[in-house]
This record gives sequence, C-alpha cells and structure tokens, in this order.
Amino acid sequence: MPPAMPPDERPRYGCIIALLAVAGFFAGGMIAVAIGKVVGKLQGCTPDPGLPACNHTTYLLVGALFGLITLPAIAIWRARRGAAASNRTNRS
Repeated sequence: MPPAMPPDERPRYGCIIALLAVAGFFAGGMIAVAIGKVVGKLQGCTPDPGLPACNHTTYLLVGALFGLITLPAIAIWRARRGAAASNRTNRS
C-alpha cells in the first residue's frame, strides 16, 4: 500500500483532479454518445430530428460519470506511481 500523501502534495493533486474532472466529464459524455449512435445504427433505431442518437441522455449521463471518475483517478494513480519510483531512486 502506498504511503499517505504528504500535506504539501495535496494542493497539486487537487488541481489535477479539478481540471481533469471537467475534461473527463465532457470527454466521457461525447464518447458515450458516439457509442450510442453506433448501437442505434446496429439496432435500426432512428433518432428524433435534431438529436444525435436514440437514448442519448442515458448514454451521455453514464459516459460523463464514468469519465468524471476514471480520468482523474488514472492521472493521480500514475502521478503517485511515478513519484514513488523517483523517491526509491533518490534514496539509494
């Protein structure tokens, strides 16, 4: 288990989370709607005029929440893993 975050690292990680949460929210939503469009084509569904896909709100919400959680989590995991590796090399 990795050690707890030092207090001086928390603001940096907080900024990363805030920035990537917004990006992940919108990116996940757009990707999910594109997937919904493909699924709609395969099912033979025709969306209402002016809408991108059938059931686009369901795809949008699920994808946006998935992106909101996963993008910052992966970025923080990678940043902490890289910091732990550099700490190991600095100690020896």
